[in-house]
Amino acid sequence: MRRALPSLVHIPKTSAMFIRPDRRRFLLGAAATAFTMGHTNLLTAALPSLPDRTDAPLKIEAVELIELHGRYTEEAGVNRQQQVNPLDIYDDLRPAPYTDKPSGSKEVLTTAIYLRIRTAGGIDGLYGPIEKSAATVVNDELRPFLIGKDGLAGEKLWDQMYRSNRHSRDGFFMMAISAVDNTLWDIRGRYFNVPVYRLLGGPTRPSVEVYASCLGFSLEPAAVRTRALALKNEGYRYQKWFMGYGPGSGPEGMRKNVELVRILRETVGDDTELMFDAYSGWTQNYALEWAHQVEQYRPYWIEEATHPEKIDSFAVMHRSTTIPIASGEHFYGRWEVERYLEAGGLSVVQADPEWCGGISELLRIGTVASLHDVPVIPHGHSLRAAIHTIASQSPMTFPLGEYLINKMRHYYHFEANPLVPDKAHIALPTGPGFNVQLDPSKIESQTTLKAG
Repeated sequence: MRRALPSLVHIPKTSAMFIRPDRRRFLLGAAATAFTMGHTNLLTAALPSLPDRTDAPLKIEAVELIELHGRYTEEAGVNRQQQVNPLDIYDDLRPAPYTDKPSGSKEVLTTAIYLRIRTAGGIDGLYGPIEKSAATVVNDELRPFLIGKDGLAGEKLWDQMYRSNRHSRDGFFMMAISAVDNTLWDIRGRYFNVPVYRLLGGPTRPSVEVYASCLGFSLEPAAVRTRALALKNEGYRYQKWFMGYGPGSGPEGMRKNVELVRILRETVGDDTELMFDAYSGWTQNYALEWAHQVEQYRPYWIEEATHPEKIDSFAVMHRSTTIPIASGEHFYGRWEVERYLEAGGLSVVQADPEWCGGISELLRIGTVASLHDVPVIPHGHSLRAAIHTIASQSPMTFPLGEYLINKMRHYYHFEANPLVPDKAHIALPTGPGFNVQLDPSKIESQTTLKAG
């Protein structure tokens, strides 16, 4: 029997009610959705009123990391193709060639971590899933700092978090800043009772187009043809495929990498754009050898051909092939993007709002990229922050999003309203903030992560 679960969405205390100023009344709704402890039904609770002063802070009272546990069923024996990675130069670490072997279904145990920030005004921010490494930094480093701060002062808090630690400029610390920043945007959206893209100045379009990201799909020729054609028929005008081979696989690996491009172009024709990802598993020379063999098939880009710190190599590749050069999912902040663009190393910036500093920093990266007339197509490790940002900005700077076909099937397992594309477009989200709604029927248990 399942235990009754503590609520993940806080019901506002009636003692926190205030009188709203009239000039903001049109922004604020009359109800918010909440879960009650141990129940799966939805209740409505009046949003707390705001004090009659425009500079009143929304004091942060608690920062909580909630780990959810559950399970789902998926098809077994398929979609496990590994992409090339930097370790593949070692014979004992390079995986064998992959083949789909359908074998019924299997049950998968799954977990996800959500960040909840409670405020004294009774408005909570909820965002996730976030990675365990980022959650640890939030719990140990940022949580004590955030308590008592103004949850509406996002710019100030971002700057203070960034200045609070000597290692804040990248890695796990910047990922933790990203998680907090995105959750603070949810608080502001709930405070003003509008979707986050409204706060950012949007919408700029009725929906966000996404490209099909094919990580995990078999690279066997017959499987490639079948799945590429199916995606085209679903309405995807852009497809990204992941290279399976690198320098460690020798000439035969190069032949297969070139063959993949040829097969895809022959399958989908000239009206579908094809992108390719090497996940930092190549070298500059290997990438250029591949590029010169496949330029005739007009790839839309080659992504992360080598390690992101090798800016000069990206600049050489950018000058030496007609294929656009993309990278950025492992960029941490506007400064790294600017160094790349000043060096002439990129055609596309792929910063990820889950890692680069949150929505606040992604917006700044967009401004930097626009100065160089380079588009930003956010990495699709997650969806909500990226989709709201794209929906709010110029299509010239933010034209597309990424949708990982296999990953997203279960990534939002615990949510009742995941973002799902229809004909390669994601409709503009509704509801205040990010409007994350958890589905209690899928939560078998949950724990609150303790600080280290």
